[in-house]
Amino acid sequence: MKFIGIVPARYESTRFPGKPLVLLDNKPMIQWVYENVAKAIEHVWVATDDDRIFNAVKGFGGNAIKTLYTHQSGTDRCAEAALILAKKIDFDVVINVQGDEPFIRPKQVELLKSCFTDKTEIATLIKKIETFEELFNHNRPKVVLDKQKNALYFSRSTIPYARGKEEKNWLSSTTFWAHIGMYAYRSDVLQKITKLKPGSLELVESLEQLRWLENGFKIKTSVTNHQSIGIDTPEDLENALQLLKDNSIT
Repeated sequence: MKFIGIVPARYESTRFPGKPLVLLDNKPMIQWVYENVAKAIEHVWVATDDDRIFNAVKGFGGNAIKTLYTHQSGTDRCAEAALILAKKIDFDVVINVQGDEPFIRPKQVELLKSCFTDKTEIATLIKKIETFEELFNHNRPKVVLDKQKNALYFSRSTIPYARGKEEKNWLSSTTFWAHIGMYAYRSDVLQKITKLKPGSLELVESLEQLRWLENGFKIKTSVTNHQSIGIDTPEDLENALQLLKDNSIT
């Protein structure tokens, strides 16, 4: 099975414009992402619609490709880049790592790769929920699984519902899983899912992956023990800089 890593990155952001280029320990954030993914995959490309990001990637010796400005999601941007790159690189699976995840671990990429057999369509990562704060945080999507660790459903609500249990006892009543938003797709499946129209489940939960489930695609999961740190706001950046200063991130 041959893999390619694609990092979708855009300059415009409502909460944090230009975040792929902010400096972390004297390196732009996009470089941190690129270099960590490159430890696990031979072919890595940044897909962007912005010349500043494109030139920054080229400047540190990385691979970059220009994509359309109109994409509504990182998945759509990955799909366009994959179509272009398929003309010169042979690959079976696309691994999508967001450009605001500078501290992704190469082991997490390896976990995604390990999900793929001849039958795997899409793969993603999950992590056991261990705190009440995370369990009831609507900004942390949850997932329930079948016996083969395929995703049955994702929700911003706490699932499954522990009927008859006080909330303080929920964590001890069953295992709850949080979704870590990294994806890998078989190349033909990636092209199919980007042609799907948003479904009712996606629209009500605002979770893109529900569109795929609603249309019958299977999403294989693998368990990571590492909580990724996304940079969505300037405050997130300050926290990340402090963690670097304290040597809490390696």
